[in-house]
Amino acid sequence: MYDVVVIGARCAGSPTAMLFARQGYRVLLLEKARFPQDTLSSHYIHQPGVALLDAWGLLDDLRKAGCQPIDHQSYEAPGVRIDGFSLPVEGHRTTYAPRRFVLDPILAAGAVAAGVDFQEGCLVNDLIQEDGRVVGVRYTTPGGATATERAHLVVGADGMRSLVARKVGARNVVEHPRLTCTYYSYWADLPGHFELYERPGRWVGIIPTNDDLTLVMAYFPQEEFARVRTAVEPAFQEAIRSTSPELYERLAAGKRAEQMYGTGHQENFFRKAAGPGWALVGDAAHHKDSITARGITDAFRQAQSLTDRIGDRLHEETELVAALRKYEQDLDKDFLDAYRGALNVAELKPDRRTGMLSKLVGHQDLIDRYLSTLSGACSLDDFYNDDLLAVLDQS
Repeated sequence: MYDVVVIGARCAGSPTAMLFARQGYRVLLLEKARFPQDTLSSHYIHQPGVALLDAWGLLDDLRKAGCQPIDHQSYEAPGVRIDGFSLPVEGHRTTYAPRRFVLDPILAAGAVAAGVDFQEGCLVNDLIQEDGRVVGVRYTTPGGATATERAHLVVGADGMRSLVARKVGARNVVEHPRLTCTYYSYWADLPGHFELYERPGRWVGIIPTNDDLTLVMAYFPQEEFARVRTAVEPAFQEAIRSTSPELYERLAAGKRAEQMYGTGHQENFFRKAAGPGWALVGDAAHHKDSITARGITDAFRQAQSLTDRIGDRLHEETELVAALRKYEQDLDKDFLDAYRGALNVAELKPDRRTGMLSKLVGHQDLIDRYLSTLSGACSLDDFYNDDLLAVLDQS
């Protein structure tokens, strides 16, 4: 019998398994894919996520994998351009945007090094429940056999369409409609930094990643998904050209290295995240539009929160229930503002931001603090301070 079974070994599951194992628990980590394997992602790890990678001892592995460091961000919309970067977290200001076939194996290797039993190519089919409590999992092995494992806690790190959430009936406690669809690919010979461009109804981001490639993403309103998905290439090119002619010329001078990827299924919700014998982390617990690229960082933070809250109390049922309740409270307290911020950006209405941002030009400290609210390095309450209000009053 395991202490913990974690389902899903990507950016939420592997850190959760690793941290539980470092606390001395016997942990099984099940993953349906075989690493390395790519997945849809905006790749970017904000400063709080980089700080956690360093605390976990995995940051050097990411650096050695050839991921380009990022230390400059710009945002451009009609009538305004700002340049700067988020404030540091635990001394870390440089960020990274690794490909997922690079990042996820690093995280899984960290779990294995901590003593986790990691099994790939395993499809979880069901949960074992007794007397209203989850007590294990039933899954198919790579060889096609059916296996069962019991555990005191089953953690669903199995994404937006979580089987664990479905089997335990975890309801959405916060929910909003889909707002955008996105398509992206990778370019060679495209110099740049972390760049964001916006106009009404369009959002474009470019981010340096591994192998000297640059990720280029375009966002469209959800109501355009049916049209865009049938003609991705022209829609993507139109979005770049109309949002930033200068970037359009740079893309034309570079070389696209891969096919187009994309999705229109970007759900926005918080689920009931814990119950008797189970918990959810990452996209299984809370998913929001990828336009602010907070998914990986928030998954790291949730893994740390869940394992910290439980600590050595896993086998004390009353204390475990209290720990899981506090973990759910952390989700509300620590992630709701970022969720609202992502929905605000995903409405693709730059006029809501450009008026204020234009007044920040010439005030580098305020620009960096604003960018820090997007990374999670600074709260909105800290950003809206006397210095900001003075600048806004003077303009």
